[in-house]
Amino acid sequence: MEPRFVRESRCVKTNRIFPTDVNNHNTLFGGKLMAYIDDIASISASKHCRQTSVTASTDSVDFLQPIHPTDSVSLESFVTWTGKSSMEIFVKVIAENLLSGRRTIAATAFLTFVALDEKKQTVQVPQVIPETEEEIKLHESAPLRAEMRRQRRQESKKLAEFITAKYPWE
Repeated sequence: MEPRFVRESRCVKTNRIFPTDVNNHNTLFGGKLMAYIDDIASISASKHCRQTSVTASTDSVDFLQPIHPTDSVSLESFVTWTGKSSMEIFVKVIAENLLSGRRTIAATAFLTFVALDEKKQTVQVPQVIPETEEEIKLHESAPLRAEMRRQRRQESKKLAEFITAKYPWE
């Protein structure tokens, strides 16, 4: 399987912030931003592997700056690293004040997607080739994040065995 360049999975999407998108602090509702993040990350994953892909985990979403109704929000995503059937996707969220033009990194996120065939079985994905300084740094630091992800998943499985699916009133 031929490796693919990071740039082949790169996606950019820009949205305007409307009054229905904000919370009681008059900033973009975090859940709305998380939906935008998952959406664009899924596109990068499918572009990289040219298969159906599903979200395996949202490893982190770090909200760094509030996003206001006077802002647009641009999301940039790309595959940073791959395992056998998994892909780590990085999403950079840039808020731009539409009146002043000032841009800030408002959030960053890492998600993991898994490629599936038509029978919903995992399939191998191409390796990724980073080129820019940003891509190389994210690619080099990915194995550490992958190990933390594995450990967190093991802990989640242990917790799932302990906790109950019953409601407290049952």
